[in-house]
Amino acid sequence: MSSRPIGVFDSGVGGLTVLKELIRRLPKERYVYFGDMARAPYGPKSRETVTRFSRQIVRFLLEQDVKAIVVACNTASAMALDTLEKEFELPIIGVVRPGVKAAAQTTVTGHIGLIGTEATITSGIYEEYLKEYRPDIKLTGRSCPLFVSLVEEGCIEDPVTTEIARRYMSGFKDTDMDTLIMGCTHFPMIEDTIQRAVGEGVRLVNPALETARSTEELLSQKGLLNDKEISVDEEAYRCYVSDAPERFRRIASLFLPLSIGEARQIAIEEY
Repeated sequence: MSSRPIGVFDSGVGGLTVLKELIRRLPKERYVYFGDMARAPYGPKSRETVTRFSRQIVRFLLEQDVKAIVVACNTASAMALDTLEKEFELPIIGVVRPGVKAAAQTTVTGHIGLIGTEATITSGIYEEYLKEYRPDIKLTGRSCPLFVSLVEEGCIEDPVTTEIARRYMSGFKDTDMDTLIMGCTHFPMIEDTIQRAVGEGVRLVNPALETARSTEELLSQKGLLNDKEISVDEEAYRCYVSDAPERFRRIASLFLPLSIGEARQIAIEEY
């Protein structure tokens, strides 16, 4: 059981930031990643649609014999995680709660900012979780939909991205906000740009990093950590997409310290 891979999925390439941190923290594990390139972004879609997409992906990952699943998408974590946990019997972890916990522990002023997709911001899940840790915390959210498209197009270091970040972050100026949750797994790819736009006095919380830590804790509690080295002839990770495999590989190569190799395209609607 412990030698089986960990499944990771996102609406596109953003979840690779989570995969990167998982590989760094749990190098003995094997991984199966799915990027839903055909149906991204999830942000503007309804809860019912995101939940249906997420169910299909979990079914596919179960066919890959995974031992646990990381929902490396803030929108899916906010809108579908509760349903997935009820319907499937393996450990499933999202990216929202780990980021919330880190932000609650970091803030001094008690004023936290949140940037994400429209669906993530309006879901109310961040407020709900934050109240569990710090009932007195003030949360200010800002939808930043263009960030996802810019990252998906590979505009990581680009004047357009810099200008859009400056405009989005202007809403946080002249406030006592001291902590900002990057509530979308695409956003750590442009973390430096966001940091410059919001100012050095604000601490950015990276959900990918916190999710990797929480995944290690969960697997440890359930006795599912793999303690054997990956052999030379084993695949450490496999990547699947619903569309545009070459585009996926090109974007992934911009920020991942590893070679993706083949990204295999599958018909996810069949699940």
